[in-house]
Amino acid sequence: MSVSRRSFLEMAALSVLPPAPAAKHPNIILLLGDDHRWDALGCMGNAVVQTPNLDRLAREGILFENHFATTPICCASRASIMLGEYAGGHGIYDFATPFSPAQVATTYWGQMRRAGYHIGFIGKFGVGNKMPEDAFDVWMGFPGQGFYFPDGPNGPHLNHIMRDQAIEFLESAPANKPFCLSISFKSPHVQDEDPRQYLPSQDTEARYKNIHIPPHPGAKPEDINRFPPALQHSENRRRWGVRFSTPEIYQASMNGYYRLVTGIDDVVAALRESLSKLGIADNTIIIYSADHGIFNGEHGFAGKWYGHEESLRIPLIIYDPRLPSPAASNRINAMTLNIDLQPTVLELAGLSAGFAVHGRSVSPFLQNPQSPERSIWYFEHRFPFRGWIPSSEGIRTKRWKYIRYTDVAAPYEELYHLESDPIETVNLAGNSSYLSQQKTLTRYCQTWERALASWKPGAEWRDPISQSDLERDGLI
Repeated sequence: MSVSRRSFLEMAALSVLPPAPAAKHPNIILLLGDDHRWDALGCMGNAVVQTPNLDRLAREGILFENHFATTPICCASRASIMLGEYAGGHGIYDFATPFSPAQVATTYWGQMRRAGYHIGFIGKFGVGNKMPEDAFDVWMGFPGQGFYFPDGPNGPHLNHIMRDQAIEFLESAPANKPFCLSISFKSPHVQDEDPRQYLPSQDTEARYKNIHIPPHPGAKPEDINRFPPALQHSENRRRWGVRFSTPEIYQASMNGYYRLVTGIDDVVAALRESLSKLGIADNTIIIYSADHGIFNGEHGFAGKWYGHEESLRIPLIIYDPRLPSPAASNRINAMTLNIDLQPTVLELAGLSAGFAVHGRSVSPFLQNPQSPERSIWYFEHRFPFRGWIPSSEGIRTKRWKYIRYTDVAAPYEELYHLESDPIETVNLAGNSSYLSQQKTLTRYCQTWERALASWKPGAEWRDPISQSDLERDGLI
């Protein structure tokens, strides 16, 4: 009888990891926001949004200031977070494709459960049209986008429902096992097709009453005029009209967006209080991140999907109470990626990963902020609805970003020098002074795409472009 590589991988996984005794392994809570961009936090310099509990978590833990999604759409990014793989590796680009049984085996929660962890999931799963409920000890997830008021307009808000579910999980978790709880918020995502867009809970209203939200500091809406028609008439532009086209609509949208972020912050406070009451706070790691960012009007866009900073850059906070209190060096400038979370969670749990992945654990930065860092990475977006959301891919280094659109009527490229143009408004693509950089980054992009296309699950991975390549080609 022949056995596929995927099936072999799945069967081999059953004996990969040793049991995880509770006394030696920490509890882990992984929280994910949805559409929560990096600068919608007080600790990242935002003077309007109210996130005192996430800010406290950042002060007491480690704040990664340059964390990114490799594919800025929830289905692909959440799969990348759970598997530690680029979308080009796991192949999940749409909302219908579920995890295969072999992929379930390689997720961080799949490996942790086999190692003896008590595993729970709460909230928006976001991957596929079939939920792997049986892969969890406690399942309180939901398919699709979900609703902020699932029991009707007079019922409880989803953030409050998830808060109560999380406390229920903590209170009922077996004392003889470590646990891993994944809490996947809908916030601060819009309620698609609802004319009000953002639907925060009522208890956040007073905190934003009479607050004027200043215009975003990024690219102005008129920047849309330099893009080709395929982008000027894309879904991003349609959503901009609904959310940001007038000052009044902008204020309403941003007020709702920030209130939903504050709703997440309130859940963090409740979780920490519950952990303290249960006497397990000192052995529970808390991680906060998001699936991707969002355009809040920059470049004349709303939504996400493209390779600009607003879409790619997201929060990452890791609080490990077992470590000494951090000094002033608890802000990490290194570039980290969503694909790094799977190996990070496994390493923090004290487990040896049973499968090769594309990501790298960021846990060395918890001990040494000067740990080796990546110098280049790849991003992609290949949602299959061509024309509605133009597909794209690109390369980012600390100094350069290259984006190319792969299915628009007229090929379009973007090249930005991030040090001199951090808001990405001066497109250097086609500029004769930068043709060498553009040609090199195009080649890098093609090399990375081919490497992912030829990669097989379980095979060792090495980034196809390295710092030495950047040095050789004058891109450092």
